[in-house]
Amino acid sequence: MIRTLRDLPAGLAGKRGLVRVDYNVPLDAGQVADATRIEASLPTLRWLLRRDVRPVLLSHLGRPGGRPDPALSLAPVAGALAGLLDAEVLFSAPCDGEAALRASRELTTGQILLAENTRFLPGETANDDALAARLARLGDFFVNDAFGTLHRAHASTTGVPALLSPSAAGLLVERELEALGALDRPRRPFVVAFGGAKIGDKIELMRRFVERADLLLVGGAMANTFLRAQGIETGASLVEEEALDLARSILAAGGERIRLPTDVIVLDRQGGEGERVAAVGVGEIEPEMAALDIGPETRARYAEALGGCAAFFWNGPMGLFEDPRFSAGTFAMAEAAGEATVAGGFTVIGGGDSAAAVRRAGLHDRVSHVCTGGGAALEYLSSGRLPGLDVLTERRRP
Repeated sequence: MIRTLRDLPAGLAGKRGLVRVDYNVPLDAGQVADATRIEASLPTLRWLLRRDVRPVLLSHLGRPGGRPDPALSLAPVAGALAGLLDAEVLFSAPCDGEAALRASRELTTGQILLAENTRFLPGETANDDALAARLARLGDFFVNDAFGTLHRAHASTTGVPALLSPSAAGLLVERELEALGALDRPRRPFVVAFGGAKIGDKIELMRRFVERADLLLVGGAMANTFLRAQGIETGASLVEEEALDLARSILAAGGERIRLPTDVIVLDRQGGEGERVAAVGVGEIEPEMAALDIGPETRARYAEALGGCAAFFWNGPMGLFEDPRFSAGTFAMAEAAGEATVAGGFTVIGGGDSAAAVRRAGLHDRVSHVCTGGGAALEYLSSGRLPGLDVLTERRRP
């Protein structure tokens, strides 16, 4: 079993709780543009503050490549966190230096210390033992509440808890695992929807769900690969040629339980004489056409499939939803998920672009659960394990 906050010993008052959070948030002109991930960490931080713990927070932001990048500093996040939590939030850089250690020791009850971007240090992604030891000095116990990073064996996610005892999963991680765990024995009928570009990124999970789902709906660019695998002309659409055999094996295993688009929204370049957007049947895609969204008939069919579901999991957009011309399919799926929830279905949105679409549609409060990490969710559903969780149960190094 994974250790949780309830498994921590009594007498935490005055202790420094080293908390790995996921504050990999978008910035705009030096300000936090979307505080969703910060808000997701608040229940754990409040739990610790109520017990007079002195929280010290570690996080990454972006991919600075192991060197400081002012554009990816966590300094703006400190101000955003203070506004959301109504607490004094201090900031320290770098995260592994003597200044950060001193600041952690000088924290008073009610204060929070946010350390600078862990990925400013080359040893973070390499899970360097020396860096993990320096980071471990910042706390008296460890809490991992960064679900979106649990599939990465980094110094701040697996190295620190291997050295710092006790350690536990935070409330956010616990909620994520409960929601994903419910899909192991889902209520029936169970509907799954996959979108996005690549089959290869999700092949193990697709194989697993083909065996347990009552219906598997396919959209996005990966639908083009499935259509091509059936011998259907896909024109200029994005197709994973190297994944055609994988698509055929999934189609063979799923049979009639797999639903593919019957119509699509295409960008028709008309031989270089201009562009037009049109809905066409999947048998009518011409060489100059690129399928970039599911069509209205498919949207209606997929929404009807969700209408009677008891459980639903969705990962990946139904089209190029960043472009308003090709967003209708993804937002229709989000709307259908919300309606399924209202009707009593248990709905899980598997992070990434599908989660962003649900939020953009203003429907994140109408579904049962929105995962904060797409990659971690897919890996956990595929294998039942994550490096950042394994270390919370395994015996620590001496």
